[in-house]
Amino acid sequence: MQFRRRNTAWLAALGILIGLALLAGGGTLSAPVQIALIAIFAVAVVASLVNFDTDNPLLESLRTTPVRGRMTLEAREAESRARARGLYYRGGSTMLDVGLIAIQSSQDGMSMRRTFEVSKDDDGVRPFITLFVQPKDAERNAVVRFEIYDQHGSPKFIYETRKFLRAGEMTILSDNYLPLAGNSQIDSVGDWESRVYVDGNLMAVQPLTVLPSVAERSQRLHRASRLADDADVIVDIVDEEQQPRSPTLQDLLSDSGADDTDMEAAIRRRNTINRRRR
Repeated sequence: MQFRRRNTAWLAALGILIGLALLAGGGTLSAPVQIALIAIFAVAVVASLVNFDTDNPLLESLRTTPVRGRMTLEAREAESRARARGLYYRGGSTMLDVGLIAIQSSQDGMSMRRTFEVSKDDDGVRPFITLFVQPKDAERNAVVRFEIYDQHGSPKFIYETRKFLRAGEMTILSDNYLPLAGNSQIDSVGDWESRVYVDGNLMAVQPLTVLPSVAERSQRLHRASRLADDADVIVDIVDEEQQPRSPTLQDLLSDSGADDTDMEAAIRRRNTINRRRR
């Protein structure tokens, strides 16, 4: 609340008139009339001296409700994650959208796509945020900071810029991007995280999945296949050394003390050895 002193003069005049009416009326004015005059003056005082439009949470919520209805699903989820961290931005701007732009070059030129999943075949990735700036928060410079962290919490991209805020909707795109293809510093893949700050306050937190390049995936598949082949050879050699002497039919027939279970086991071992040798 804020007192507006410019209305003091006419409020004083109104108070004098009501006071004279009460004094002149004396006993002729009924109690309801006197109460009504006093109530009118009280309402005039409240309406003239107090400004409810400043820093009122209820009015602020009513003012931003139509704007918040334009928020994308990505912005709502990113805001929810930021609120969970306890550092959410509570200024005069509303986040309408937030995301990441992947950049990839080809023979046909450069292509860009909005995504939460990139690979090391992409040239790079650029974060952005779209704000709706309220008039009271406009006409000033704000510091917008973009950060990207890998799955270990190590920073891989930090870019900070100063932007002049205009009233209404405006999109702020990072001037730089995180290089991916051929970047030796990108030595890990997995679930990463992107954050956006406005004036040092956390505005958005969103996930980013980084996948290996096609060449890396091919190398991993080839290496896994080769290890599997080597493992089979080793197992065959070990199994062959651990197997007992192959029983002959005469051995099986002469072993009158062996029960049916021992015979079945011996037959299975022999069949297994024969299959391996073939």
